[in-house]
Amino acid sequence: MNKLKASHSISDRIQALRAVMQQAAVQACFIPSADPHLSEYLPEHWQARAWLSGFGGSAGSLLVTQDFAGLWTDSRYWVQAESDLRDSGIALMRQGDTGVLDPLPWVEAHLAEGDVVAIDGNVLSMQSFESWSRIHDSGLSLETSLDLPGQIWAERPILPHAPVYEHALEYAIESRTQKLQQVREQMQALAVEGHLISSLDDIAWLLNLRGGDVPYNPVFLAHFWLDADRAILYVAAGKVPPELVKALRADGVELRDYTQVADDLAHLPDDIAILVDPQRVTVGTLLAAPQAQWLQALNPSQSLKAIKGEQAIAHIRDAMEQDGAALCEFFAWFERTVRERPVSEIDVDVELTARRAAKPGFVSPSFGTIAAFGPNGAMPHYQATEKSYAWIQGNGLLLIDSGGQYWGGTTDITRVVPVGQISAAEKRDFTLVLKGMIQLSQAVFPIGVTGQQLDVLARLPLWREGLEFGHGTGHGVGYFLNVHEGPQSISWRGRPAKPVAMQQGMVTSNEPGLYRAGQWGIRIENLVVAQPALSTEFGDFLRFETLTLCPIDTRCIERSLLTQEEVQWLNTYHAEVRERLSPLLQGEALEWLQQQTQALL
Repeated sequence: MNKLKASHSISDRIQALRAVMQQAAVQACFIPSADPHLSEYLPEHWQARAWLSGFGGSAGSLLVTQDFAGLWTDSRYWVQAESDLRDSGIALMRQGDTGVLDPLPWVEAHLAEGDVVAIDGNVLSMQSFESWSRIHDSGLSLETSLDLPGQIWAERPILPHAPVYEHALEYAIESRTQKLQQVREQMQALAVEGHLISSLDDIAWLLNLRGGDVPYNPVFLAHFWLDADRAILYVAAGKVPPELVKALRADGVELRDYTQVADDLAHLPDDIAILVDPQRVTVGTLLAAPQAQWLQALNPSQSLKAIKGEQAIAHIRDAMEQDGAALCEFFAWFERTVRERPVSEIDVDVELTARRAAKPGFVSPSFGTIAAFGPNGAMPHYQATEKSYAWIQGNGLLLIDSGGQYWGGTTDITRVVPVGQISAAEKRDFTLVLKGMIQLSQAVFPIGVTGQQLDVLARLPLWREGLEFGHGTGHGVGYFLNVHEGPQSISWRGRPAKPVAMQQGMVTSNEPGLYRAGQWGIRIENLVVAQPALSTEFGDFLRFETLTLCPIDTRCIERSLLTQEEVQWLNTYHAEVRERLSPLLQGEALEWLQQQTQALL
């Protein structure tokens, strides 16, 4: 089979895939959005689903048979997927919509007994493998040893090779030896002899290392093995500078080549008990140690890094001040410039990134900026490109979702601002979303309550009007790490499957939204951290401290819809924003801040 180059159409690629499927006696090929580390943002080498389908969203999966090709993605991406898949011959499967089967039940309903489904085990989580294995009950077979897209993908990008660097102890707070000891203690409590980690954020946090292999997330490609006596980092040769290699060895961490992990796993003693997180390690990695006894549980580092100590929270507050100052400078520039000339969505991204880049401690954006004007705002994860973007002119709402990576924290904020004259309907929608955000911000709840249980607070103002949004209300946020991190979340849809209680020190987003296809989108997002609230005879309670510092545009508010308590919350928030950001600003940015934080009467 000749490999296909970038010039070949999507239909050519699907036909080529079908040809290699036929040669391999495979009736269906499933391609998830994943890599061997189950990352959210993928190195280009592992973006097979995007290359085959032409769909550019970060979440989705492709299923191809000889007479069908379908792209499954959730409601955040439906509008984008309709555009990306146009004329491709690939059907959009609106995941979560009424009557739409997920890929696994679709396969069970449409394939015949004896048919084979191929999924590259290198990008299939242990948890997903166990789910897909049920197709054997329908007389189907599962093949995980084939990378069929790789057989036709010419010019496939090589693996990234960015250097690894240290996250300074000033910001990391705890040394790597302290963190390794904490994980070993939890391993001992679980009675396991070894622990395999493939998730890049866990490895980076555990070893106080950072890298640049994955867009927006300061991580590097690696696997990690830990037992009572050894700590082995599997990373490509040359990525770790010599001085850092010496420092790691002094702390008891041995370095081996990235590709050596499979061979080392294959030589483990029979029946060794190994701790693995089934959602964060692939079956392709684990198959190298077929005799092991797998204890499936959350990586201890997931919970350890989710709970930020007071020193880390102090650094996050500092990062939020710098981030907020950059946003004020940007919005002052935008308000002036949009009156003088049209501004594009691309201009927003460039200018906002430049403002952040000038701030102390800034490293990179934490995700691709979403600058979406008017109808584009109705696509929650819309991304303007040089080939497709809108000019910001006339009347409408501009939604900007952006964030930065700083040495002392990760930021993520969404604001909506008016351009020209906005309608009463737009103001009403904005205010309903704001009411939900304020209600969640004000939450006080007993220890043990989960994000899933809190979600109703943010949605109730919308539900009362028969309105809803399809994404989660909140996700965990890393500490100079991934902008989306667990294990906590705020979503009634139940992800993760086993809800995690909110704990003191957890940093989570608060971002309800509302999207009207073809008209506008609204999302208001702050980051919050769980803090002690009060102790009574009924137990200990937590509250949320708002970390994000940036005005919420009162020009978009329908005042009559807010209660006096909600107005008081907003005025108090704006007073804090003004007090903490004013010393960092001057000129038009300071004037903009003072204007935007005036009390709402």
